[in-house]
Amino acid sequence: MANKLAYGAHENFTNRELSWLDFNYRVLDEARDKSVPLLERVNFLGITQSNLDEFFSVRVASITKLVSFNYHKPDASGLTAKQQLSKINQKAHQMLTKQYTTYNRSLLPALNQVEIHLKEINELSNEQYAFVREYFHDELFPVLTPMADDSSRPFPFISNDSLNLGIRLTKKDESQKHNYYSVLAIPTSLGRLIKLPEADNDFILIENVIKEFIGQFFIGYLPQTIVTFRVIRDLDLDVAEEDTSDFIKKVQQQLRQREHGRVMRLEVESSIDSRTKKRLLKKLDVAEQSLYEINGPLDLGFLKKWSGMISGHDDLRYPSFKGYGSENLSQGYNIFKAIAKKDQFMHYPYDSFDPVIEFIRQAAFDPQVLAIKMTLYRVSGSSPIIKYLGNAARNGKQVTVLVELKARFDEKNNVHWAQQLEKMGCHVIYGLLGLKTHSKLTMVIRKEESGIRRYMHLGTGNYNDATAHFYTDMGLFTSRNDIGEDVANIFNMLSGYSEPPYFHQLHISPDGIRKFITAKLNAAIDLAGKGQEIQIFMKMNSLSDKKIISKLYEASHAGVKIDLLVRGICCLKPGRPKISENITAHSIVGRFLEHSRIYAFTTQGQTEIYLSSADMMTRNLDRRVEQLFPILDPEIKQEVINIYQHMWNDNIKTRELKANGHYEKIDRRGKESLDSQEYFMTQANKKTKVQAKARKELQDQSRFQPFSAPRPTLDSSTESESGK
Repeated sequence: MANKLAYGAHENFTNRELSWLDFNYRVLDEARDKSVPLLERVNFLGITQSNLDEFFSVRVASITKLVSFNYHKPDASGLTAKQQLSKINQKAHQMLTKQYTTYNRSLLPALNQVEIHLKEINELSNEQYAFVREYFHDELFPVLTPMADDSSRPFPFISNDSLNLGIRLTKKDESQKHNYYSVLAIPTSLGRLIKLPEADNDFILIENVIKEFIGQFFIGYLPQTIVTFRVIRDLDLDVAEEDTSDFIKKVQQQLRQREHGRVMRLEVESSIDSRTKKRLLKKLDVAEQSLYEINGPLDLGFLKKWSGMISGHDDLRYPSFKGYGSENLSQGYNIFKAIAKKDQFMHYPYDSFDPVIEFIRQAAFDPQVLAIKMTLYRVSGSSPIIKYLGNAARNGKQVTVLVELKARFDEKNNVHWAQQLEKMGCHVIYGLLGLKTHSKLTMVIRKEESGIRRYMHLGTGNYNDATAHFYTDMGLFTSRNDIGEDVANIFNMLSGYSEPPYFHQLHISPDGIRKFITAKLNAAIDLAGKGQEIQIFMKMNSLSDKKIISKLYEASHAGVKIDLLVRGICCLKPGRPKISENITAHSIVGRFLEHSRIYAFTTQGQTEIYLSSADMMTRNLDRRVEQLFPILDPEIKQEVINIYQHMWNDNIKTRELKANGHYEKIDRRGKESLDSQEYFMTQANKKTKVQAKARKELQDQSRFQPFSAPRPTLDSSTESESGK
């Protein structure tokens, strides 16, 4: 029997940050996959850049702080902060090479073949060159401001994620040449890409136009070096929460200060000369390992916009898709009657997100509705849900909304919506001291003939109508009394001083979800020890909590079969002798971002299914308000099991995590190909067609038909007369 302490040994864990970089490599693989439509490959490459930028501005920033504090305690994998920083930069440099190899050698040539061009200055026709020259004089020259960098004028502030030109100059009339330096910020207001005349899909980058005519800013000087550079800064928001009376003001203040965070990554064109490089490193206080020299345009994030600007070429994109919308949850039907009759389950984006919006809309205008309570973590920039919550308040409903101001990179948007909701008459709360509220809950209280009834929506993802089109999530409508009591207790806990002694069906973080998952794993270990066949399957975004992973190892060693679908970070190592031989881990990266969380336990042929807003990460289990809830309806339970099985059997977009830490595609030899996301879209389209057909048949049956008298039977005399 292995020593339990061995489960937590360093060699059994992968570093969290390196595992995240592995995930971004899987996204990069989609950009390199020729079976993916070309413009979607372009988009995937842009996603790898925005992912990497956020990673450096948050995770690398956090580790850099630990290094500066001389924090030497190793992580679960045994790496100190300093070692992590070194390995991260090493792996990120390798990723950079692969990104730009993909861009230069794969995507650009493929785009050129279909007459989509991103041109250099020397590739422009005479007409196009005249166009960009005029564009520079009319649009760019008036707004550009070169900033000298010398003893009397200090190096200018470089804002996060902005493109800048670093210019080294010499004076024309000086016999002994001296170097002069200047910085020019490239404006974001005009866009990165300029569409060229003559062809439908010819473009040029704005920085290349500025470079061509930059001499007009430096009369009497000769530009010797002109290089594009940008910085990624520490954007981690750090708000002290001892006094939350003016919390919204503190968040706004931090948002203003965040732009001035320390530089985590400096990107420069590979054509940079040594003098300019040394100067930038010194002025921006950047370590050599954080310098990234790039063979191509900086910030490939522009590819996401470019793919959307290209006209035509629908054949180079994913086919359009619209999720199935159940008729009994749509406008024109009483959504509360449908929920009261039976729990309603949705799998986004294969099922439409519209019923969630309709749920709030009907609640806002239904005279029987007394109150609405809701948690909001991330919402879209033009959220219809916000509008309907405002309508509800104006219609005299009691509306209470928890808006999480600390939702990373949505702080500004959430501050705006919090203020708007208050103006519309809603009660807005900002959560608990020191905790982020990440749960996805809505409760509508309705007065009916039988008394007060609660209607709930519980979800695995945000109430964001925009991301619901490309994030896979799950949602449940229910009016079950025990779940209603639990949800009511959660809202009382969030808005007041209530501390419920127990919950009937839900499990809540902090603490509650960890205790529940640990208890289920302990029960599985005990049953496996008695010779019972136990299976556990879980789906989540990330698995990094050391205690949970150690308990999974213990269950595996006891003989429990464990299947894991982990889209992103996975610090667990499957297939290790005596530790994780019974654990298999898959990751699906495809058209949609896998975001749902499923936790399931099968004993003696019976499966318990739970959905959750929480991943198995320490922050979700210990420092956030999260919910985990059961699926109690037998039909829905089987549907979730079927969904998981199709994802597990996916052999096109799945990579399996091996014991050596590498992800490998599934061997499809002798197997029928299955792309689970394509399968779910096909099934949704079939349901939509069946529903449309049934609706049409019903309309045909009920269509008004004018009465016509039966034709009289002709006798022989009539026949003879008519024959005359």
